[in-house]
Amino acid sequence: MGEVRAAGGGGGGCCPPMNLFRSEPMQLVQLIIPMESAHVTVSYLGDLGLLQFKDLNADKSPFQRTYAAQIKKSGEMARRLRFFKDQMLKAGFSPKKSAAQADINIDDLEVKLAELEAELVEINANGEKLQRAYNELVEYKLVLQKASEFFHSARSSAAEQHSEYASRQIGEDSLDTPLLLEQEMSTDSSKQVKLGFISGLVPRQKSMAFERILFRATRGNVFLRQAVVEDPVTDPISGEKVEKNVFVAFYSGDRAKNKILKICEAFGANRYPFSEDLNKQDHLVTEVSGRLSELKTTIDVGLLQRDNLLQTIGDQFEQWEFLVRKEKSIYHTLNMLSLDVTKKCLVAEGWSPVFATKLIQDALQRASFDSNSQVGAIFQVLQTKELPPTYFRTNKFTSPFQEIVDAYGVAKYQEANPTVYTIVTFPFLFAVMFGDWGHGICLLLATLFLIIREKKFSSQKLGDIMEMMFGGRYCILLMALFSIYTGLIYNEFFSVPFELFAPSAYACRDLSCRDSTTMGLIKVRPTYPFGVDPVWHGSRSELPFLNSLKMKMSILLGVAQMNLGIILSYCNAKFFQNGVNVWFQFIPQLIFLNSLFGYLSLLILVKWSTGSQADLYHVMIYMFLSPTDDLGENQLFAGQKTLQIALLLLALVAVPWMLIPKPFILKKQHQDRHRGHSYTPLEISEDNIQLGANHDSHDHEEFEFSEVFVHQLIHTIEFVLGSVSNTASYLRLWALSLAHSELSSVFYDKLLMLAWGYNNVIILIVGIIVFICATVGVLLVMETLSAFLHALRLHWVEFQNKFYEGDGYKFYPFSFAWTGDEDE
Repeated sequence: MGEVRAAGGGGGGCCPPMNLFRSEPMQLVQLIIPMESAHVTVSYLGDLGLLQFKDLNADKSPFQRTYAAQIKKSGEMARRLRFFKDQMLKAGFSPKKSAAQADINIDDLEVKLAELEAELVEINANGEKLQRAYNELVEYKLVLQKASEFFHSARSSAAEQHSEYASRQIGEDSLDTPLLLEQEMSTDSSKQVKLGFISGLVPRQKSMAFERILFRATRGNVFLRQAVVEDPVTDPISGEKVEKNVFVAFYSGDRAKNKILKICEAFGANRYPFSEDLNKQDHLVTEVSGRLSELKTTIDVGLLQRDNLLQTIGDQFEQWEFLVRKEKSIYHTLNMLSLDVTKKCLVAEGWSPVFATKLIQDALQRASFDSNSQVGAIFQVLQTKELPPTYFRTNKFTSPFQEIVDAYGVAKYQEANPTVYTIVTFPFLFAVMFGDWGHGICLLLATLFLIIREKKFSSQKLGDIMEMMFGGRYCILLMALFSIYTGLIYNEFFSVPFELFAPSAYACRDLSCRDSTTMGLIKVRPTYPFGVDPVWHGSRSELPFLNSLKMKMSILLGVAQMNLGIILSYCNAKFFQNGVNVWFQFIPQLIFLNSLFGYLSLLILVKWSTGSQADLYHVMIYMFLSPTDDLGENQLFAGQKTLQIALLLLALVAVPWMLIPKPFILKKQHQDRHRGHSYTPLEISEDNIQLGANHDSHDHEEFEFSEVFVHQLIHTIEFVLGSVSNTASYLRLWALSLAHSELSSVFYDKLLMLAWGYNNVIILIVGIIVFICATVGVLLVMETLSAFLHALRLHWVEFQNKFYEGDGYKFYPFSFAWTGDEDE
């Protein structure tokens, strides 16, 4: 296209000025801000949210910029706030929402956050030490209890053996008495081996491997006893609940002891001392129990203190967080400004809408006054050939439709915005595929629920799918309303027809024609006033009739929307004063499309209005194969043959009309533009020097005729083939409408009516439940998504490719409204 007109220029174009049809006129502005008022100025501009700053220090690393130290300080405060938030979430607190602004200086806040962090870290460290000591004492108590049972059982068995030996000594020797028993029982005490033991707890899942390794490492010279601890134990080191076993390992010698100690460390077995003396055992159990109760009390007091501290932080957390984010974003923006040579002021450049000029100037004046600056900030508009960003003022109703268009590509600066038409055409094409006023009412009720509870949902954190549905609630509302409208036209309520507006215009000639065919029907009343006559549903002619109706309707809608796209390309060409696109793109495209498919639409309308039996397939095929043959019974009006030959010739002429002249005209325009302009007078101006350096290469780039011609060839082929494929693509409206209707009919007949026919209450209830689940799951969820995606494709590919370039970039102003949604 031609050059973009100046932002402040006149309107022009074929359409009246609309806020959404053309993006807002933008201007490149320059601000010269004194150092003492720079912070307040950027803060006020962030509150205004209508200026997109350019990075004038792109060649510098973040550490080389002016305010790197302040950003580091803000980042440290943000880290402390994240630490507080994690601690509150662990403790089950949530930050309180507060509308009041935090009346605190950022420096005071930094000191306060540092003090709170130090206090909280100290409380956590003391709590962890106490908790670890408590967990160790719990394990120690378990070891004392279980190990004492080992020794008690060992002593009991030893006493039994001793008493058995004594009883046998009293009695006489018998043949059953072992010969070596006396020698075994009377061994010299000086020759007995003294055994040592180690006690502790080992994780239960490692207990088998622990026992096996001990046996192999000591070559069987170890005796291991284990007892299962019923409840999971909190491990002192990891702090997690672990199922454990108490063990006592008996050994002989220091080498075995060292091996056992190393194995215990490898398996994470916690060791605890144990005494064989019963009195010492009882004393240890009493002492450990007392220490446990003391530690429990101390831990509870520490937790209460931590909760009180977190509660105090939570009361002001959101205010502090917003203040820190605001401060960090201000310094990020200040780092995008360049420092003046005198180092007394900052120079900023950025894009702003033209309507925001007065607002920005007012903000600059207020900032100078509030910061007691002796010099005010300077505001001036720069002239540039750089493409401005695209900015549309939307509201909660129009924003979902704008997002649908932007997902394909952001509009080029001030080109025609498809959103104006998408607001109507998107939900309507969806409804053509989803036409059932019963399903439309269900969709409407779900949407009204979202709209009625709008304030509540907007303040909550929603899931991904729910957030997407809530954001597009007004789009879904229009989809539901249009679905009710098309459902009334199709006369379908969950696939059931109703005589809503009048009785059927037809009646049976005799009883034999009922539910079998329309051949026996005769017209006894006036034509059904709105939509499809209910008599067609359930008849033998239903599918042929509705297929013909919906297929022809799809072609009419498709040709109408493609013509709208071509007309919008004329609006763009007229607005940008590009006459080449008007004469060698818009006119031949309009002629080619309407010579073929516009003519087909005309034949459909004539056939409907006259009731002719002409075969339109035959007419269109032989329009190309044998244009001079007589049409015979397929002739719909006088002069049709001559009109067809003329339209065919126009379509053939339109192809080279699109292809050949435009590249040569563009080449001639390029030569005229640069003839005699090899040298230009140099004006002594710093801005002109800068702009010349930025745009010299753009103004004097070479014109490659071969590339332009190939591009035009591709564009021509794409349009010619696309006219056929795009028209065929609109037949998806017919296909999906038919599929939706047939699915709804199958669910109604095979689930609801089949269950009704059994005359059984249980079967009927089950049938109703299955029917509701199938309707919601398939027709209201899957079919809705399917029709939505197909409507999206029709807009992106078939409609927008006729005029929409979509190679712009969005206007992202510096605003504190964005900082609340950003995760640091």
